Amino acid sequence: MLLLRQGGQYLAIGLLQLLLDWAVFVVATALGMPTAPANLAGRTSGAMLGFWLNGRYTFAGDEGSRLGWRRFGRFWLLWLAMTALSTLLMATVEARLGLRWAWLAKPVVEGGLAMANFFLMRRLVYR
Repeated sequence: MLLLRQGGQYLAIGLLQLLLDWAVFVVATALGMPTAPANLAGRTSGAMLGFWLNGRYTFAGDEGSRLGWRRFGRFWLLWLAMTALSTLLMATVEARLGLRWAWLAKPVVEGGLAMANFFLMRRLVYR
């Protein structure tokens, strides 16, 4: 039951994160920013929102929210690994297929990473 509740909240928050991440990425690249830094800007925006919302609501325990510097440190280590993979994938799509395909691929790439990230966050970050 807990896994279903957490999964549902993670999905809803993840959609908000994805929307913010994608919007920042599209606007930044449309204004001429290269793909890699634009992806970093988008993922950073989404990550800050997601860390707070997931710690406050999704993975909160009986004692309340699960935030704090230790969790924030674990979060950023995981975020760095996922961001490196995301940036590599986005740069590859942009180089081979063009910017417009990268815009379309962004939600697919991030959605795929989010599935693995849920279990990693649950197990490593918000424990």
